Amino acid sequence: MKKNSRFSKFYLGIIFFLMYLPIAVVVVFSFNESKLPVRFTGFSLQWYEKLFHNSAMMEALGNSLILGVSSCLLSAVIGTLGAVGLSRIHWKSKGLLEYISILPLMIPEIILGMVLMAFFYMLGLPFGMLTLLLGHTVFCVPYILMEVKARLVGMDPSLEEAARDLGASPLRAFWDITLPLIMPAVVSGSLLAFAMSMDDVVISIFVNGPRISTLPIKVYTQLKTGVTPEINALCTIMLAATLIVLVLYTVIGKYIRKTNTHFSTGKK
Repeated sequence: MKKNSRFSKFYLGIIFFLMYLPIAVVVVFSFNESKLPVRFTGFSLQWYEKLFHNSAMMEALGNSLILGVSSCLLSAVIGTLGAVGLSRIHWKSKGLLEYISILPLMIPEIILGMVLMAFFYMLGLPFGMLTLLLGHTVFCVPYILMEVKARLVGMDPSLEEAARDLGASPLRAFWDITLPLIMPAVVSGSLLAFAMSMDDVVISIFVNGPRISTLPIKVYTQLKTGVTPEINALCTIMLAATLIVLVLYTVIGKYIRKTNTHFSTGKK
C-alpha cells in the first residue's frame, strides 16, 4: 500500500509538473530583460511597461472584457431560464430539446462560425460587436444551462411548493427560493462561459468586423510576425486576475452554500 501511495504521489507530481511548467516559463520570461525567450539575462519590467503603452493591445483587451462580460450576462439569463423551463416540462420531446440545447458544444467551431456568419449576413446585420455578442452567446448558453440543470436535479422541489402554498406567486417563489439555491451553478457556469469567450478565436474570426479586434484575434495575427515578450506579460496579468477571481469565487461559494444550508434547515 505504501509503495502504491508513493507511486501515485510521484505520478501526480510528474503530471502537475508537465501541466504547469509552460505557465511557469511564461511568467518567468515576462520579467526577462532579453527579447529572446531562450535564456534569462536579467530582471526587468520593461515588457509590462510596453504592454500598457501598446494602445492596440489594450483596446483589444478592453473589447474582449466587454464582450466576455456582456455575453456571460446574456447567457446567464437565457441559460438559467432555459434550464428551469426544461426541468418543469414533461413532454415526450424533452430529451430532444435537451440535446438541441447543448448542440453548439458538439458542433466543430469552424462549422459553427461559418453557419453564424452566413446567418448574420442573411439577416443583414453589420459585422462587429453585435455579431460577436450574439455569436459568443450562442456557445456560452449551453455551459450555464448544463450547470443549472444539474443543480435543479438535486434540489428539493418541495421548497418552492411550500412557498406557493403560503401564497407566493410563481415569480416570487422563483426569485426568493429557486434562484438563491441555483446561484452557485449560475456563477460557476458563467465563469466557465467567460473563460471560453475570452479564449475563442475561430468563431470570432468568422463573425468579427474589420474595425474591432479581440485579444485572441490580436495574439493570433501576431504569430505571423513573431510573438513579443509583451504577450508573456499579458498572460501573467491574466493569470493573476484568474487566480483572484477563483479565490473570490471560492469565498463567495462557501458563503452561498452556508447560507443555503441554514435556509434549508431553518436555522438563523
